[in-house]
Amino acid sequence: MARRNFKVLYVSGEVSPFVRISALADFMASFPQALEEEGFEARIMMPKYGTINDRKFRLHDVLRLSDIEVNLRDKTELLHVKVTALPSSKIQTYFLYNEKYFKRNGLFTDIHNGGDLKGNTEKVIFFNVGVLETLQRLGWKPDIIHCHDWYAGLLPLLLKTVYASNSFFSDVKTVLTIHNVYRQGILPFKVFQKLLPEEVSSALYRAGDNVNMLYTGAEHADLLTTTSRLYADEIVGNGSDTYGLGPVVEERKSTFHGILNGIDTRQWNPSTDKLIKKRYAVDRLDGKLDNKKALLDEAGLPFTDGRPLAGVIIGFDAFQGAELLKESLAKLVELDMQLIICGSGDKEYEKYFQDFAAEYPEQVSVRTDYADTLLHLAIAGFDMLLMPGRIESCGMLQLFAMSYGTIPVAYAGGGIVETIDEVTDKSGSGFLFYDYTADAFAGKVQEALDHYHDEERWLQLVLEAMGKDFSWKSSAGEYDQLYRKMLEE
Repeated sequence: MARRNFKVLYVSGEVSPFVRISALADFMASFPQALEEEGFEARIMMPKYGTINDRKFRLHDVLRLSDIEVNLRDKTELLHVKVTALPSSKIQTYFLYNEKYFKRNGLFTDIHNGGDLKGNTEKVIFFNVGVLETLQRLGWKPDIIHCHDWYAGLLPLLLKTVYASNSFFSDVKTVLTIHNVYRQGILPFKVFQKLLPEEVSSALYRAGDNVNMLYTGAEHADLLTTTSRLYADEIVGNGSDTYGLGPVVEERKSTFHGILNGIDTRQWNPSTDKLIKKRYAVDRLDGKLDNKKALLDEAGLPFTDGRPLAGVIIGFDAFQGAELLKESLAKLVELDMQLIICGSGDKEYEKYFQDFAAEYPEQVSVRTDYADTLLHLAIAGFDMLLMPGRIESCGMLQLFAMSYGTIPVAYAGGGIVETIDEVTDKSGSGFLFYDYTADAFAGKVQEALDHYHDEERWLQLVLEAMGKDFSWKSSAGEYDQLYRKMLEE
């Protein structure tokens, strides 16, 4: 008998190319498609932020998904839905919109990451309740709602409380994937208390006067995952590095699974990539140099034959490595290389990096407005990708980089060590540093540069990196088994 094609809804606050805040966006751009290929029917829901260009991404209104009522205890707000297909696939992506909440450009943030912007908590609540109301209007009942990070952390609790008696949601299971353990959605309890029924607000996980959305989701989801086995072990075994999340994961470790990320090798393939200057492959690597020259030109830096180009692609916050990068810049510019910093976030970091680049106009460039085209060109044009992030559950940038023959230099935290084979005398695809200090970081970059200037050795690293298989096939198969086991229990 043929296996049933279960339906899965993926809910996230970011999906590339529509919005990119972190590697979660890259994950969401390919993971649902990988699961469709395993026999599931996948759809996506996300907020319609003011930054999303309807024309560029071909979003269109759905008349039957207009004026959906979202009840928030003391008032009712109206929700409208736009839809498009996820690029390179036919997966329906629904954008939940309300002018009051989403016309402003601000993305979801919380007290610990940018402050509780005016109306932000109400916006998050509206989005989570809106997902369930939209499903009912749509008439599409998923077997699984797969929630990603804190943005969707309220959904498992809603399904176990106010929606528990709703027959439409009977037997619907929930999965929560933790991508960014340090982004937990810390929001003021008083707003939840005002907008949600007491049975919901009383069950929220609180620390003092604030709610922890990620912790709440982890308490109530049927299954928990993260994006590498080693990182799952670290979360369970090292509560001090989980910013308070450790206890709930330890309590639920029998339902907690670590599965490595993969990448969409159709979108991320240097031999077919339409967003880079010149395509290339292991048997015709000359195109990589053309991309490097184009990237330097885009960044306003001069090209010097034989001079290595390193790049950093991070969010400007301490968790993703902005502080370590700041501490290391003086050491890095003493090395014989150029550096392009791509990122956005904390304005103080942004100003510091821009001021530093102004002091070294031929060596350092900062880009805060990078979109998909520049991201692809950067991955192809860098000689090496520097990854100073302190906490990385798995990451995807190093997977993109190695596929394009760009060698990563990364902190050996979380799942990084599961994807990068550390360089030895005979083999390797990247460099790892183990002490989280500027000296260790700069020292490892110097080691990478020494290899770079040995052309034969560097070519060996590039070919080994490009020969690795980072497709979703193995990981999607693991999710397939987890999904089906959960639904059959």
